[in-house]
Amino acid sequence: MFIGFDYGTANCSVAIMKEGTPALLPLENGSKLLPSMLCAPTRDTVSEWLFRHHQVPTPEAENQAILRRALAFNREEDIEVTPASVQFGLASLAQYMAEPEDTWFVKSPKSFLGASGLKPQQVAFFEDLVCAMMLHIRQQAEAQVNQSITQAVIGRPVNFQGLGGDEANRQAQGILARAASRAGFKEVEFQFEPVAAGLEFEATLKEETRVLIVDIGGGTTDCSMLLMGPQWHDKAERQESLLGHSGCRVGGNDLDIMLAFKELMPLLGSGGLTSKGIALPALPWWNAIAINDVPAQSDFYATASRKQLQDLIRDAQEPEKVKRLLKVWQQRLGYRLVRAAEESKIALSEQPQTTSALDFIDAALATEISVEGLKTAIAQPLERIQEQVKLALDESGTKPDVIYLTGGSARSPVLRQALQQQLPDIPLASGDDFGSVTAGLARWAQVLFR
Repeated sequence: MFIGFDYGTANCSVAIMKEGTPALLPLENGSKLLPSMLCAPTRDTVSEWLFRHHQVPTPEAENQAILRRALAFNREEDIEVTPASVQFGLASLAQYMAEPEDTWFVKSPKSFLGASGLKPQQVAFFEDLVCAMMLHIRQQAEAQVNQSITQAVIGRPVNFQGLGGDEANRQAQGILARAASRAGFKEVEFQFEPVAAGLEFEATLKEETRVLIVDIGGGTTDCSMLLMGPQWHDKAERQESLLGHSGCRVGGNDLDIMLAFKELMPLLGSGGLTSKGIALPALPWWNAIAINDVPAQSDFYATASRKQLQDLIRDAQEPEKVKRLLKVWQQRLGYRLVRAAEESKIALSEQPQTTSALDFIDAALATEISVEGLKTAIAQPLERIQEQVKLALDESGTKPDVIYLTGGSARSPVLRQALQQQLPDIPLASGDDFGSVTAGLARWAQVLFR
């Protein structure tokens, strides 16, 4: 049996074809989305969990080295790895929020697959992470359909996050392909995420139409200009219909981080002054919430950061605020701060103002955030998104008949307004913001595997 599999930065989902129509499968508590999160007692738990409880092969030397280290480390720490040792989705988030200091928490591993300078053992470990998530999702899906699932079309961005260009894209797709194979998929194909989103929209078209697909995902924004319509439905070769595409490493996570930095971090002393009237350095506050930047997170949570933060508290005009940043360091609360910003962003899609509560840092700590505040905070990443639209238009050499907007951030009135202003005479359409890519991948899987 085949599925369309959206292994996303923010969420994962799968779909099957049912009576000629894509159907998303429930993966978590009835939801069709599984947040891209994983937690375990230690990082080494993941590799041992795969080996002990799922007999997942570890053919590469790097994987075997990681497995040996994991077994030794967990034994030394007297950690018994059980089937319940690794949690996924909202269950992992709940465990992290309850025990942030005692939980190894990973959010959005897809963001790091194209990172430059990864050593072979790091690539192998990311493969383990992705394999664990894919295995969990495959098992969830098989429980829904009561069949073995061995074929999948997996979505991928035009450009993965990373600065290595084509090499970064090859590295990231290689990790996904190997992880999927180890997780039990016998045949795996890939399709660009914006193209997949367009395939679902294409099913509604009655004539050939130039469609600009703007897919704002969790970690990337991808744009594709496509010829779409009934004559293209069942063609396995679509190269002639792709008129232009572009992609950048800016997505919903970046919007959340910028909103947290601009609106939440001032409550923790960001933008403050020393007792001598000198501006405090911004970097510690930025590194605390740069959850898609491994070096930044490593710098912030390094042991040496305690001394730096204590010095900032000593020198600050408002030391009580900076003490809150020290608590973030002590309890590893950076993800929770970004989560609070994300929740505010979502709320502002439906109302002009919202309250962001940070009582996990300090009792009664909260701030009001307005749509205007959101607009100001995300101005820089929004400009990058608009640049991608222009690049896709320039490469195609034509204008679209319609813009199809999709992705988790597509509901934001700020984003929709910006795109409409950029192309004022072009109608804006949207579908299932979280499911259109998955549905399109299932349609493509039917074309390839039927």
